[in-house]
Amino acid sequence: MADFGEDSDESDGEGSLGNVNRIIMRPPGHSGKAKRGHLCFDASFETGNLGRVDLINEHEYDLFIRPDTCSPKLRFWFNFTVDNVRQDQRVIFNIVNISKSRNLFNTNMTPIVKSTTRPKWQRIPKRNVFYYRSPVHQNNYVLSFTFGFDREDEIFQFALAPPYSYSRLQSFLLSLDSKGRHSKCFLKREIIGSTVQKRKLDLITIGAPENMNEKQRVIIILARVHPGESPSSFVCQGLLEFLVSVNSISSLLRQTVTFKVIPMLNPDGVFLGNYRSSGMGFDLNRVWHIASQWAHPTLRAVLDMIIAIDKSKDFQLDYVVDIHAHSSLTGCFIYGNSYEDVYRYERHTVFPKILATVSDDYVATNTMFNADGNKSGSARRYLCTILSSQVNCYTFEVSLFGYKLNGGEVIIPYTEDSCIL
Repeated sequence: MADFGEDSDESDGEGSLGNVNRIIMRPPGHSGKAKRGHLCFDASFETGNLGRVDLINEHEYDLFIRPDTCSPKLRFWFNFTVDNVRQDQRVIFNIVNISKSRNLFNTNMTPIVKSTTRPKWQRIPKRNVFYYRSPVHQNNYVLSFTFGFDREDEIFQFALAPPYSYSRLQSFLLSLDSKGRHSKCFLKREIIGSTVQKRKLDLITIGAPENMNEKQRVIIILARVHPGESPSSFVCQGLLEFLVSVNSISSLLRQTVTFKVIPMLNPDGVFLGNYRSSGMGFDLNRVWHIASQWAHPTLRAVLDMIIAIDKSKDFQLDYVVDIHAHSSLTGCFIYGNSYEDVYRYERHTVFPKILATVSDDYVATNTMFNADGNKSGSARRYLCTILSSQVNCYTFEVSLFGYKLNGGEVIIPYTEDSCIL
């Protein structure tokens, strides 16, 4: 995320490098087969995150987020399942080691839940969710929520935001090809690199077939450099579906521009259920300026591609847009760069102004243009220093939670469908 905020260094001694794997919480003194109501917690699946569970009493549990691999200070993403529940069993879950205290839980965001027969994610009602400093937990911020299990044979899943896994992306990209054939667009999928753990780095090129042998204007889209920012993947999927559709605007865009899309920059971090880091513990959006093949191979591959396009006589690179999800602000908005050249700066502000006129959830007051030294290793800040001056580099942010309409105070939560559409 663009904002790291204030963080707690303490992880409350969870001491676990891995996720819980079908841990059944039996009360003290109980032996033998688990009974209904002895909750079974699991996060041993793709994008899962839950490092430890402490039984406080039969109605209350302390839950510990597993820190990012090789980066113990980062603890915000959670995604786990609960089963072996008892009909009408009511519990209190306390997530006790969130490292990022300034977040949307202060603005009425709540965890999401779904179950076996109710596969659509729903927000837990705000009246059942509490975010506060807890004297019992070293005065750290704790997220507590009450929940009633209404069906015994269900598996219930809880998460910070709708997960979007590496496997889901691979399935979607397989289906994208048929949609491209329907609209008769140029669609090419390439594997331009691999992660440290040997997962694919996909590049999707979309344009008009008749333009492929001519000089092409190019827009590059990047997404999901931070694993816990799953809305960026839903936005990217929606963009890809739109660009290959038969919509007249999509057709006009393809005639004018060639799009090159990297839908998942950090497949290892996503797979592992990290919040911000790669599998080696790097925040990939702080190391563009030192991207190396051994430590940050996906960044190195993408950086080489971007530089080659910018230098090629066959392309005119116009935009690089890096899609993120924001943990403390609502709506969608742009982070841009500031320049001493006033004409370059004025050109740079045009795209956000256009976006503000066509998007109901765009928040102009959250849009910023700066040269923040703390972000010098981010895509937005670094690329603008090495690419041609006509290239505009932006971060596009969409809230982890929701948006407001017409200056109202009611926050409308984003859903999987609304992010994709």
